[in-house]
Amino acid sequence: MTADWPLWEVFVRSRRGLSHSHAGSLHAPDAEMALRNARDLFTRRGEGVSIWVVPADRITASSPDEKDPFFEPAADKPYRHPTFYRIPEGVEHL
Repeated sequence: MTADWPLWEVFVRSRRGLSHSHAGSLHAPDAEMALRNARDLFTRRGEGVSIWVVPADRITASSPDEKDPFFEPAADKPYRHPTFYRIPEGVEHL
């Protein structure tokens, strides 16, 4: 039965102010059940404050084989890299 259920990717934010991180995958019949199962599987020790579930077939990703041409346009924009300023001590999660 679960083989017929869609695959969901689960992202968990462990604390406020942090980004969501990929926690794993699970099969569920719908988004609500995926969210409930994700809560039970990935935050059972109270380590999460937010969960996202995304149907795996809805994710579009870049190809590792095409990484050079795909990411090349970003190489000519050095202002996007945090090398022109110092990050003050005590600033977290920047």
